[in-house]
Amino acid sequence: MSEWTDIIDEVIDHVTLLKELGERTVEIDPAVMRSLSTVPRAPIPAQPAAAPPSAPRAAAAPAFTFEKPPAEVPPIATAPSLSPEARRQALADIAARADACSACPLREKRTKNVPGQGNPDSPDVMFIGEAPGYDEDQQGIAFIGAAGQLLTKMIAAMGYTRDEVFIANICKCRPPGNRTPFPEEMQKCLPFLREQIAVIKPKVIVLLGGTAIKGLLDTQAGVTRLQGQWTSYEGIPVMPTFHPSYLLRFPPAKRDAWHALKRVLAHLGRPVPETSK
Repeated sequence: MSEWTDIIDEVIDHVTLLKELGERTVEIDPAVMRSLSTVPRAPIPAQPAAAPPSAPRAAAAPAFTFEKPPAEVPPIATAPSLSPEARRQALADIAARADACSACPLREKRTKNVPGQGNPDSPDVMFIGEAPGYDEDQQGIAFIGAAGQLLTKMIAAMGYTRDEVFIANICKCRPPGNRTPFPEEMQKCLPFLREQIAVIKPKVIVLLGGTAIKGLLDTQAGVTRLQGQWTSYEGIPVMPTFHPSYLLRFPPAKRDAWHALKRVLAHLGRPVPETSK
């Protein structure tokens, strides 16, 4: 059921984005429509007898709420608790434990563990994606394939280099065929990422794509709903936006992703580089 939920969420997100961009029609392959019409439908269960009226119940709390704007979010620490060398050693220890982890089946078919890399000393931005792809799995480095090349350009457009930020993923091992990680796989790997965040202490986290959003924020809200809107994780301002692989497939969304990144620069008090305006 979770896999179907993810697929439906992505379809809704994509159609919503098309609507926001002014599209009013969508072409669908007739063969796809015919195949959907042949899917057996489960019988509708009998409706239970109406229950007697009862006292009104308080509304349930929403599964996800937006946090305060970044200016009002308290910092997670008043000063770094580790020296630069101690941070590097702590991240190396986390990477070693992630490499040895066999808590989920992803380790069985992966080539290399991909813990993430970059500036560990409270960088301005930490980018978090979904999981390694083929190129990342071969080299053990996050975001170096086609999507990684676009992310590098996005980072440069913000006025940074890859070495000045930190780049990681929800999952440290590549899912077979680059499929979306299953929820149970994400849950097994998330403790490593949470430890990394606590050590690195980034000033802002940028979540790339729906899987990263759902994983770190523990929400079922899709990327289109949250894209470009501030929230927070453990007191750290968080900016969700589209994954670079989605931007490669749907270039018009680059405009919205760039707007989100400009909001990050504004929060950090950095101007938009002249070459990016």
